[in-house]
Amino acid sequence: MNEHAQPKQSAPNATQSTVNQTMIRTDIEKRVEEFRTQLNPCDRYTSFDYCYNYFQRKDDLIKDIEKSSLTLGFYLASWGMFRGSSFLLQKSIKHFEPIIHYISMMDDSVWKIDVDTYSEQNIETIINIYHEIKKLLIVGKNADLTLVTKVLLGVFGFIPAFDNYFTTTFRVIADGQCGFRKVNKKSLAFIKKFYEVNREAIDSLSSQIYTIDFSTGRKTNINYSKAKIIDMYGFTSGLPASGDDETD
Repeated sequence: MNEHAQPKQSAPNATQSTVNQTMIRTDIEKRVEEFRTQLNPCDRYTSFDYCYNYFQRKDDLIKDIEKSSLTLGFYLASWGMFRGSSFLLQKSIKHFEPIIHYISMMDDSVWKIDVDTYSEQNIETIINIYHEIKKLLIVGKNADLTLVTKVLLGVFGFIPAFDNYFTTTFRVIADGQCGFRKVNKKSLAFIKKFYEVNREAIDSLSSQIYTIDFSTGRKTNINYSKAKIIDMYGFTSGLPASGDDETD
């Protein structure tokens, strides 16, 4: 995809006046609604739901590590991480086994982290997990930002995926304050600020959207995280007018 693709509509700066904050809030609702139309049991974006639901059962991950690896791997494949020249095309699901072991040892409190709890300690935790999964997942000098953040989103739901569309959107919003080329204190602090400016809309959407259960095709009692709502907004806003939805 074109790295320099522009969002369909430039998002206002998150630190501007109340009037502009209202515009952002309206835009969030519109963009998320565009994404929600694709959330049906057999559609590829729902692979997030099945992955996120599955990894809530942390204690079961090692009991069937093959299924755990398949669940993570198919979510990543659905979200474009096996396309083109990806090094994952040369790997089997066995490549995910060390990551499953690592995730299974995480404290339950990690799954409680969301953008509304981005304390200094929790931001440090996210960064540390990012680097540990990078060590286990990335081969050689292959790119890590999009792939690792998609893992973090699908497993924990505490950070948006920093793919090209999301980062294109948020570079516009940040207006030079943050380049969104790394997961670090600066980028996570800006996401927290964006949330605080748009808290009402994001909280409302998060409370309304539930994941879909694989077995029944019906809604679960698991809400989309606030970070997932921000991910949906950033991704959809960054899509080019052609509707091309590649995510790498």
